Amino acid sequence: MTEQTLPDIPISEERHYDVVVVGGGAAGLSGALTLARARRSVLVIDAGRPRNAPAAHVHTYLAHEGIAPSRLLADGRAEVTGYGGEIVTGDVVAAERLDAGGFNVVLRDGSMVAADRLLVTTGLVDELPEVPGMAERWGRDVLHCPYCHGWEVRDQAIGILATGPMAVHQALLWRQWSKDVTLFLHTAPEPGEEEHAQLAARDIAVARGQVTNLEVTGDRLTGVRLDDGRVIFCQALVVLPRLTARADVLTSLGLGTTEQEIGGQVIGSYVAADASGATELPGVWVAGNVANLTEQVVGAAGAGVRAGAAINMDLVGEETRRAVAARLAPFSAQMEREACERVLGDRRHGL
Repeated sequence: MTEQTLPDIPISEERHYDVVVVGGGAAGLSGALTLARARRSVLVIDAGRPRNAPAAHVHTYLAHEGIAPSRLLADGRAEVTGYGGEIVTGDVVAAERLDAGGFNVVLRDGSMVAADRLLVTTGLVDELPEVPGMAERWGRDVLHCPYCHGWEVRDQAIGILATGPMAVHQALLWRQWSKDVTLFLHTAPEPGEEEHAQLAARDIAVARGQVTNLEVTGDRLTGVRLDDGRVIFCQALVVLPRLTARADVLTSLGLGTTEQEIGGQVIGSYVAADASGATELPGVWVAGNVANLTEQVVGAAGAGVRAGAAINMDLVGEETRRAVAARLAPFSAQMEREACERVLGDRRHGL
């Protein structure tokens, strides 16, 4: 199919939006779509660097299984703009809370746009182990998620690059997709007695020594070279990158990040929020990997919908309070006038 492209809409510094969405991935576009369908004015600002760009396909997204990431985003952009949402390409460098309420969003080119609410869906950065050649293979045959890539490398020779205590768990998990699994101890400690028993029971080989580089033949990973010179056949290599939330916009507002630990290993940092995506700063929501490091595309999209609905309800509440205040204002003014007249009357009568 021909990929859809959409022209960017210039940002006008005079425009004020109900919601600005920072980040145009699955979470951001789903949140924007929810808000646009709720008849909100929405602007999505996207840097155009999706995390899953190196991957060929999106998986475990019902009715979109195997779709190219670029096609999923193009279709999503078309849906958002079809309901009146606006999308621009740009780097948001900071946001500031206004004394009168709402926010100013500042772009790298110096332009600004105002919003009553913010939805930040900037995702995360995969910080890979420092092994030559790994970054170039990332998302192709250097992988991290079995549910995203396991089927595609089933029955192949799969290596697990151990960098911490989660490595044995990874090896046991990936054994579900192949009988040929090797655990490369690399920089991780020697597994304990019970872990060795588990690995042996599942016929998982253990290779000691540090991985120095990857062997590639043509355009395929074919092996892993160790520091003693050995090359072990390998068609897919599993790594656990450090998952660091892209939180610069949020930290500029005073929000911090929280480290996430699994199985005794810190795997990264995220921005804390409640189930709807609301942060501790009123008016600011998050969704997707910036708030949940292990979220897949379909989950990120769902989080965006929840955040969009919560933001709309928050705006409805504020608009209702303002409407009530405006409705009562004439009565309050009349009551004040009557009170003043009573005071004056009492004074005239010497009371």
